[in-house]
Amino acid sequence: MLTLYDYLPSQNAWKVRLLLNHLDIPYRTEIVRIFEGEGQRPDFLAMNPTGAVPALRLPDGRTLAESNAILTYLAHGTPYLPADPFDQAKVQQWLSFEQDHVASIATLRHWTLTGKLARRAPALVDRLRRVADKALAILDRELAQRPFIAGAAYTIADMSLFAYVHRADEAGLALSDYPGVNRWIGRVRAQPGFLGTVYPYSIDPFSGGELP
Repeated sequence: MLTLYDYLPSQNAWKVRLLLNHLDIPYRTEIVRIFEGEGQRPDFLAMNPTGAVPALRLPDGRTLAESNAILTYLAHGTPYLPADPFDQAKVQQWLSFEQDHVASIATLRHWTLTGKLARRAPALVDRLRRVADKALAILDRELAQRPFIAGAAYTIADMSLFAYVHRADEAGLALSDYPGVNRWIGRVRAQPGFLGTVYPYSIDPFSGGELP
């Protein structure tokens, strides 16, 4: 059985839970208390050198880290990753966009929800907000042209982007300013097997601290 190394408030880990739910794949969960330093244990760093979640252990003992890499592996041979090389590359294009641009939303959300925003340099916060707003504007423009980000079909690119984009209000961003994104959010939520559970940072009393 697959083992998912998880931290419940992480939306990066949520992406993997979402795909596993879509695919109805059974798995075990190992919770990693990242704010208590468990991500820095040698055994976990052997799976993910960054010490972050998620990580995935396969039944044969091999491991994968980084949410988008895990999504790509799990989606191989399913409708959520096209077989055509060009269409598959379009999915990878948007997975790269998620890492390069939407990560700013994730950071702002984390700082806001865990009380760290006031401890950050205002210039850094402003820069991240500009990046985040630009990312939302790009997605809004693209999603006005097609139902899903990589084309007509729902793919892991949508799952990856959705994880933090649909929580942008929690990052202090005006999600209501992006009607195309909001319509897309509705389409993603309507997918069979959609996983709506999001865990707040408040379930972890250590989340207000800095990561080791």
